[in-house]
Amino acid sequence: MTPAARRALDAAGRLFYERGIHAVGVDLIAAEAGVTKKTLYDRFGSKEQIVVEYLADRDERWRAFLAEHLRAAAPAPKARILAVFDASEAWVAEHSPKGCSMVNAHAEISDPAHPAYPVITGQKRWMLGLFTELAGEITPDGAATLGRTLMLLHEGALVAHGLGILPDPIRHARRQAEEALTALAGQRPG
Repeated sequence: MTPAARRALDAAGRLFYERGIHAVGVDLIAAEAGVTKKTLYDRFGSKEQIVVEYLADRDERWRAFLAEHLRAAAPAPKARILAVFDASEAWVAEHSPKGCSMVNAHAEISDPAHPAYPVITGQKRWMLGLFTELAGEITPDGAATLGRTLMLLHEGALVAHGLGILPDPIRHARRQAEEALTALAGQRPG
């Protein structure tokens, strides 16, 4: 990616997240990035493709951030699950004061034909897969159910964070996940 294209993507990402995708036009992106509209269209082709690349970039950065937290976590399955919540709490403090960018984007892009839609839903499917995989280390037979429960706690916390209606929703969701995991461990034989 050329330096001008990177500046454009960074500007678009900041503007889309702060103001909303529909509220930001290519003129504003170009002005904020210090590039011409022609440069934007030459590099990205359309505003829709800028949105796709913004969301894909954000998802890639989130996955790398989360991977670091998972690597640093204790190897026990419970610790790795709770590390996802810890990573989310750290991520929102640094990158997401207005909530999850994928959830926010989905509020504006609900048409499955939009090129950004698969990025949005793909990120959430990936998160569900991660929770299910981690849950499988604790309860192989109940992995799907536990994975969905953890996903709902996590995503609900992200939405509540974005809305600002509850204090520390991610920490609260983490505690609820920890209680569920502790209760599940108490039910296992041996």
